[in-house]
Amino acid sequence: MGFVSKTGGDALGKMALERLAAAGVDVNRVMHATGSTATGLTVVLPYLQQRYMFTFPGTMFELQYSDVDMRYVLSARHLHVSSFFLHRALRPKIGDLFRQAKTAGLSTSLDTNDDPENKWSRDLLDVLKYVDVFLPNDREAKKIARTDDLSQAINLLAGLARVVVVKRGASAAICRSGQEQCSLMPPSVKLVDDVGAGDSFDAGFIHQFLTGAKLEDCLAYANLAGAYSTTKEGGTEAFRDRSALTNFIRQHRNTPGRGAPAPKG
Repeated sequence: MGFVSKTGGDALGKMALERLAAAGVDVNRVMHATGSTATGLTVVLPYLQQRYMFTFPGTMFELQYSDVDMRYVLSARHLHVSSFFLHRALRPKIGDLFRQAKTAGLSTSLDTNDDPENKWSRDLLDVLKYVDVFLPNDREAKKIARTDDLSQAINLLAGLARVVVVKRGASAAICRSGQEQCSLMPPSVKLVDDVGAGDSFDAGFIHQFLTGAKLEDCLAYANLAGAYSTTKEGGTEAFRDRSALTNFIRQHRNTPGRGAPAPKG
């Protein structure tokens, strides 16, 4: 697994790369800013039923297409991009990035995350035709489709991306591909920290998708990964205990009544 990004010459960037490398991720193609811009940082403040996020984008705003080693990217099996709206310098070329990946035979996935400017510009829709797995949450799907009706949003997005997977926290996640749709509840766990649960969900779905698993099985595994992430503080801390992860999957994987096909509306 390889990671392409840009960091500043600060302790945070160094720590992030060290943690990624320790997990077996290739970080040799990460660019390092030569100026004074520091590595980006997000602070998450949970409050009652809402969660507030404050992001200092730092070098994320500066990453541009010329920083990306395309030979390296296209040698991969799969391309995943996150935080579409925060890639200010790269964004005009993200469509080209996905198009080249598809032409080279890669599968692709995209998680836009939030748009801090709340504009949800339409250039994203042109990118989705090159996306195999699109992974918004409930709110993002409706914002992108410009509707308050989730069924309508899924209908629109499923006409663009090959597979649309909508994350819904403790509610049933929804997966749609063409006329096939399923919905599965996540396992019930004692919530410690939900930071990173959405990204863990993404990783679980993509992991199974790349094995050729059925969409319902991809969704079930995504739910497991997202739920397990919430059992420890920090977005990745739970996954450092591999034996606990294995036990969690064994315990919850075949839970009866985990879900049923959902109406397409």
